[in-house]
Order: sequence, then C-alpha cells, then structure tokens
Amino acid sequence: MPTGITLAADAPTLSAANTGFMLICSALVMVMTPALAFFYGGMVRVKSVLNMLMMSFISLGIVTILWVLYGFSIAFGTDHSGLFGWENDYVGLSGLGLVQLWDGYTIPVYVFAVFQLMFAIITPALISGALADRVKFTAWALFVALWATVVYFPVAHWVWGTGGWAFDLGVIDFAGGTAVHINAGAAALGVILVIGKRVGFKKDPMRPHSLPLVMLGAGLLWFGWFGFNAGSWLGNDDGVGAVMFVNTQVATAAAMLAWLAYEKIRHGAMTTLGAASGAVAGLVAITPSGGSCSPLGAIAIGVVAGVACALAVSLKYKLGYDDSLDVVGVHLVGGVVGSLLVGLFATGGVQSDAKGLFYGGGLDQLGKQAAGVGAVLAYSLIASAILAFLIDKTIGMRVSEDVEVAGIDRSEHAETAYDSSGVGSAASGSAALPAPAPATSDSTVKDTAKKVDA
Repeated sequence: MPTGITLAADAPTLSAANTGFMLICSALVMVMTPALAFFYGGMVRVKSVLNMLMMSFISLGIVTILWVLYGFSIAFGTDHSGLFGWENDYVGLSGLGLVQLWDGYTIPVYVFAVFQLMFAIITPALISGALADRVKFTAWALFVALWATVVYFPVAHWVWGTGGWAFDLGVIDFAGGTAVHINAGAAALGVILVIGKRVGFKKDPMRPHSLPLVMLGAGLLWFGWFGFNAGSWLGNDDGVGAVMFVNTQVATAAAMLAWLAYEKIRHGAMTTLGAASGAVAGLVAITPSGGSCSPLGAIAIGVVAGVACALAVSLKYKLGYDDSLDVVGVHLVGGVVGSLLVGLFATGGVQSDAKGLFYGGGLDQLGKQAAGVGAVLAYSLIASAILAFLIDKTIGMRVSEDVEVAGIDRSEHAETAYDSSGVGSAASGSAALPAPAPATSDSTVKDTAKKVDA
C-alpha cells in the first residue's frame, strides 16, 4: 500500500474520481466483515451460529471507535523509531481539514482513514474462526480491543506507515499479507495454544451446519476483496490497481481449482467447502503479491497457495491444535506463501522496480519478504498468547464445559439462530433447537471430512 511525501511543486489536487473510487472500495471492504461472519457462521454447528456471527460483528463496533480515538494516529502518524506513529491531529480525527489530502495522493485524509479502518476491523474478526464454540463473548470483546491496540495498530505502521521499519526495509505488502493475514493467523495460533481444544475435538462430529451459508460468505468475500486489493493503490490513475484487480480474480480462480484437484486426487471428491476454502486461500495469497506480479505469476501463486493451504489444514489433527475453522491453515499459511512468493515472481514492472528471483532480481527481495514475515508472525503470536493468558487468568477466556456442550448461543446471547417452535428466540430456552444438518460430503473422505470440523 503506497504512502509518501510529494514536493510542494508537484503537490496533487483533489480528484473527485479517485475520491469516489476509494469510498466505494471502503464500502466493499466493510462488506467483507459481514461476509466473513456468514462464511464462519455456516461452518460451525447450529448451536454456535449466533456467537460466530457476533464475534465478527462486534469488531465493527469496537475497532471503529478505537480507530477514531487513537488507532489511526498509531498506525499512520509521524513515525517513532520505526515501531509506531503518533499525530495529535489524528486523535479523534479532530484536526483534519475537510479537503486535506493524504500526502502525495489525490484523496482526502478522511477517505484514507476510513479505507484503512475497514482493514483494521476485519483483521481481528479473522481470528475468531479459530476460537469457535468456546470463548466468552465479553472476553472476546476485551481481546479485540487490546489486540487491535497492542498488535494491529503498530504492525500496520511497520508495514505501511512512512518510517515504519518494514516499509523502509522494502518489504512489499500490497494490501495486507503480513499486516492482516499473517498477523491474524499467528494471533489465532497464539490464542488457541492458551485456551485449548473444544470439548470432543477429534472425537465428536463437528460438521458445518449450513454449507450454503459458507458459499454465500465466500462469494461475498471474493466480491469485497476487489475493493480490498485494487483500492490499496489509493487511486486509479496509472493502471496498477487494474493489474491488481485482474490478479485477484486470476489467483483466486487458480487456488480454488488447485484445492479441488488436491481433494479429488487424494480423497476422491470435490467438496463445496473445499471450493470456498480454496478461493479464500487464493485471495489471501494474492493480497501481498498481486501488485508486483503478472497474471501468469498470479496463476502460479494461486496454485501454490491452494495446495499448500489444503495440506496445512490437515496438520492440525496430526499436531493436535484445535484451529476450529482453519484460520492458521488458510490465513497464516496463505499469507506466508503470498508474501514470500513476491521474492520469486515480482516482475519489477508494476508497483515498483523490485524484481524477484525469477526475473533476475536475485535473493534480495526474498530476504526482505522473509524478514517481514518472520517479525510479524513472531510478534503477533507471542503478544496474542500473552493477551489471551492475561484475560484467561483475570475474567476467564472460556465458557464452562456444560455451556460449551449445550451451546454457546443461549448462554452468551439468550437467542437461537433457528426457531422451530414458531414463538421466537427467548432467554428462557423454551424454543427447541433443530438437529444439525447432515454433512454433504462422504464420511470416507478423510481429511476433507476432518476439514468440516466446526
């Protein structure tokens, strides 16, 4: 994502076209959080649907307020030691002029701030998929507030803020492979290592209650991701955003097909859940890399991501960690793949002149990418585990075993997602819960059936 300072003689003027374009992109990225809620909500069991939806929706409230109060200042204010920013005029967004432009660009600071806000909102929401069925909602809300403050806002400055150490090093992250996906995936791993497995993990069937909801969520994510990626060039004047738009579509299609081919070869079936997961894996991988590669490179990145993420998903059963909805397998692994492959597939002819190994650039860019990946992964994992540990030891992070078995929706939200009695949801628990729908995939499809585990 570009940032910079332009000399007064070359200072741009406000572009109504770019401003309108960026407002539309901001709205598209906002839609991705409810889309994520549907994607995750369909993957859990019927007794946890509302909780899963709310874990995404609450981020819209909490992160929005924190971003206005101080988040934007930390992420994009004047640099301090390459680690965080601060700008008094950004606190409360109270010192901004109506048409004050973001440095070097033709859009108002207000527009840049709201576009970046939507990234800040969805990133902690991504983590929630790893914690399905077992986290107190109040504890989750507190975690979101603390994590955004301690982890997301500073990391966004590292990667995208002028003066941020990763930005100055030359780490390429067009739209969030490190700051969003590796950040969220590593955080998910850190938290689940603290709070432990769900009751019945690897014993009870934990299949998705609504694959149509999963597909709807995946489709809306795909749609919104064009704003997420193409909008990250902050304008539409030089064709770079158009290349990113094309690469987003190409890599997503390639990853979906690669995941399905992997399923068919290894397990004999192509599942709807595999199609949805493969598409998201491609979207994740092209996010950091799509502004530096060609469409042919995007196909290669998508194929690698689809297969790598499908393989990674099955490892949680071998390694014994309960990543409920495969946040680690898709977002962490996909983010790492996409970020590192910049060092191989960067052409030097799109967003910058940096070239990858396959285009004569040697290993220099790959080394920079690895430094960014390693630092964000380590910091997010450790900081997130510490935050989860502190919350768990104070107010408690997990619901009781009885609540988890009975269903978290009733205890945390006094509602049920589906009412078969005709009298509506109630805190009294009078409405009967319907039985979970049967899985659509054959139970003999080993890892695919395991993937359908939430």
